[in-house]
Amino acid sequence: MELLTTVFRTVFFYIFVTIGYRLMGKREVGQLGIIDLIVSILIAELVAISIENIDKSIFLTIVPISVLVIIEIAFAFISIKSRSFRNFLAGKPSIIINHGIINYKEMVKQRYSIDDLLFSLRQNSIKSIDEVEYAFLENNGKLSIFKYNLIKTSSIYPVPIIIDGNIQYDTLKEIKKSKAWLYIYLKRKNINLGNIFYAFYKNHKVYIIKNSDIKNV
Repeated sequence: MELLTTVFRTVFFYIFVTIGYRLMGKREVGQLGIIDLIVSILIAELVAISIENIDKSIFLTIVPISVLVIIEIAFAFISIKSRSFRNFLAGKPSIIINHGIINYKEMVKQRYSIDDLLFSLRQNSIKSIDEVEYAFLENNGKLSIFKYNLIKTSSIYPVPIIIDGNIQYDTLKEIKKSKAWLYIYLKRKNINLGNIFYAFYKNHKVYIIKNSDIKNV
């Protein structure tokens, strides 16, 4: 009888957890952020405890898992609407290699060792750091790599200066521009900051995507 109960609970939670992850969306399956990892660990622990303790009601596991799924969905929805909340939960991507130069200060800040960097490069079939122009440490711990072109000329990577109507001050500092410069540019173009969905800077030019442009697509 205990064996049948264990089998039933295993099959039930397999289906139940699968449905839960489908409700949370494909993003959680494809890439685990900090919150996603925490939710996954908690769900795994709850299921394991429930399967082991067959004398306890199955609802003692269903309820907390359902709460975790609801929290995850709510956080994902708020993250879409609020970039500051998204940055608080997941952080920001970090540039590890910029124009072929390793950013050791950022590596120390992220506790990302040179061995971690070399390992990620090998995974991407890159033999030497000299081949890399840009490398970004994403929120999920994956290293996004941009190699030099064939003649190894330097290219300008597009950097975001406005996201969801919020000015990216770190980017302005990087491109040696001021907040006043940005406001003057927007005023000249007769564009309201709050109406900007995404704006990036490349080759000394500003490219803007407005919220109204997205709605009209």
